[in-house]
Amino acid sequence: MSTPQEKRRALTPEALAMMDTIARTGSFAAAAREMGRVPSALTYSVRQLEDALDVLLFDRSSRQAVLTSAGQELLVEGRRLLQDLDAVANRVRRIATGWETELTLAVDDALARRAVFDLMEAFYAERIDGGGPPPTRLKLRVEVLAGTWEALLSGQADIAIGAGTRVPSAAVDCEPLGPLEFVFCVAPHHPLAQAPEPLTAAQIAEHRIITVADSARQMQPITVGVLPGQDVLTLPTLAAKVEGLLRGLGCGSVPAPMVKRHIEAGRLVRKTTYEGHRGGTMHYAWRKSPSGSSQPTGKALAWWLARLSSDATRKALLEQHEGLLI
Repeated sequence: MSTPQEKRRALTPEALAMMDTIARTGSFAAAAREMGRVPSALTYSVRQLEDALDVLLFDRSSRQAVLTSAGQELLVEGRRLLQDLDAVANRVRRIATGWETELTLAVDDALARRAVFDLMEAFYAERIDGGGPPPTRLKLRVEVLAGTWEALLSGQADIAIGAGTRVPSAAVDCEPLGPLEFVFCVAPHHPLAQAPEPLTAAQIAEHRIITVADSARQMQPITVGVLPGQDVLTLPTLAAKVEGLLRGLGCGSVPAPMVKRHIEAGRLVRKTTYEGHRGGTMHYAWRKSPSGSSQPTGKALAWWLARLSSDATRKALLEQHEGLLI
C-alpha cells in the first residue's frame, strides 16, 4: 500500500491533465494522439497512478475509456484542482504587477453601508491586464469609535474610513471625510418626547440611554453622552441602537442621516438638548509606506484613496443610509 507521501507525489498536474484528456477524448488512443504519446506509455502512466492510489480508475472490461466511480471522482476533483492552480498562477502574475494580496478596510459603524458596498462593487468591476478583476482580496471590518483607529494603528487594517477625532501619529496619513451631525432622538411614546426643550442634563439622566459599545480592545474606549448614575443599554451596532430608539427602550444620539427618514415619518422625535449642536469631522487614514512616503505602494490601496478623494464618494459615505442598515 502506498504511503500518503507517495499518493501526493502521484497526483501531479500532469497526471490530472492526463485523466482529463482521456475522459474528454473517450479513448486511450485518442488521448495519446492529442498528448503526443504512444498508447502504451499512456496505459503505463495510468497503471502507475492506480497503483499509487490503490484504486481502479478505468473499467478494463470496456473497449472505451470508461471511468469507475473512483475515477469519476478523481476527474471531477482533478479538474477543480487544475482550475485552482491556474487561478493561483494568474493571481501571482497579477500581484507581481503591484496589486496587494489582501486589503483590509476598517469602516466606522456611523458610515452608510450602502455606499461602502457600492465602492466594493466598483472595485470588483475594474478590469486590469488580462481582463480580470483586481486580484486583491477585500476584507471588511466594521468598527465603533476608537476601534476604527485601533484597527489601523495596530496593523489589522490597511485603511480606516470614518475615523473620528484625528489621532496624531507619524505612521499614518489622514484626510477629512466630512462633517457628520448627531441628533438626540426618542420615540413618540417616550416620556421625553413631550418634554420642553432644550432638555436639561437632569431630565435626560432620569431616563435610560442607549449606547453602542466601542470596539477598541487596546486603546482607551470612548463613552459618549452617558451621564452620572444614568441607566445604560449597550448595543453592538448603530442599526441596533436605532431599533432600540424606535421601540422606546431609551434615548440617545445618532448620526442625523441615519434617522432622517424616521424623523420625517414621525417614528422618532428629534429633541434639542443642553449640549446644543453635536457633530464632528470624520476622517479616512492609511498607514505610510515603509519608506515613510504617504504615497501607497499597492494599487488596491491607491484605488480606494482615489475614490475617497471624490466629494461625491465622501458625501455618499456620510449620508447614503437609505435601504441598507447592516
